[in-house]
Amino acid sequence: MELLLTSIKMDWPVLLPILLCSLLTVAVAINRFNFYNKNQRDVVRFIRALKTELVNNRLEAAKSLSIQLGGVIGEVAEEAVRIFSEQKVGFSRSFDISANLATRKLEKYLTILGTVGGVCPFLGLFGTVVRILYTFQDLASQGNQSAAVAEGIGSALIATAFGLGVAIVAVVLYNLFQSTVKRYEDDFQLIKLLFLSFTDSEEKVQTKALV
Repeated sequence: MELLLTSIKMDWPVLLPILLCSLLTVAVAINRFNFYNKNQRDVVRFIRALKTELVNNRLEAAKSLSIQLGGVIGEVAEEAVRIFSEQKVGFSRSFDISANLATRKLEKYLTILGTVGGVCPFLGLFGTVVRILYTFQDLASQGNQSAAVAEGIGSALIATAFGLGVAIVAVVLYNLFQSTVKRYEDDFQLIKLLFLSFTDSEEKVQTKALV
């Protein structure tokens, strides 16, 4: 405990940025957990209900179903119904634009976690190197004092440990949230494929009618 207090007292200029990074990590984690939980939906059940409405060509009912679902998936599905009713030919490109905009909402603030995971180890290492340099400087001026050297090196390593700890948490959260975003993107693709199956079937019917 005394070593930790000494490290905070001596190396606070380096430990302070790492502390700020840890607070940012906690803030982003809370924000993203709340956002993803708020937008979590039963996509399998929704896809089945949406398919039933599309089979019966009830686009207004499909739109109402999407609005009732709500969340990011509901917004994307509602936009898909609108695009499907207005332009079946260029549906894929228009839907991709809407899906990418929704993905941006899902990926918001994740770059902060990636930056913290990359920067914090170097901040800790920088603090360690600086503290070791000061320790050797004191050793050179005061003579051989093993206790002082041990205390200085131990204090220096605390900065590295702190930086690595924050970085590990940030990277784990970043990967976890990225996998969550990937699941949402897969849900968007399911909605897209569902609508494309109906555009393809209509194109085939029109082609047969022309023949």
